[in-house]
Amino acid sequence: MVRMSVLADALKTLSNAEKRGRRQVLLRPSSRVILKFLSILQTNGYIGEFELIDDHRSGKIVVNLIGRLNKTGVISPRFDVPLGSVEKWVGQLLPSRHAGLLILTTSAGIMTHEEARRRGTGGKLLGFAY
Repeated sequence: MVRMSVLADALKTLSNAEKRGRRQVLLRPSSRVILKFLSILQTNGYIGEFELIDDHRSGKIVVNLIGRLNKTGVISPRFDVPLGSVEKWVGQLLPSRHAGLLILTTSAGIMTHEEARRRGTGGKLLGFAY
């Protein structure tokens, strides 16, 4: 079967393992976008440590789960989010304004919606987590 979105597969695997109560999950294949998405989730306390395993193919990632992740998802297509319309997307995708993250890809890199607001930049919507 053809993979349409590597990021979507990885986040769905992460959500399913969290629902099942797993402590670890293996994500494959890996990509730089997945690694950056996971590092943002880690800095915000949604997942534990993760490790990249180089198998001389596409790579694997082992993620330690801590039970704080309720749902993750990819937004496809990657909608443009100007600086002024971030609140609209927060209201549509997150359970409340103060819970959860929107992950944006901007010209300054991949970051959360709060960091993008602080930097005064918009971007394209990658996904969400809460």
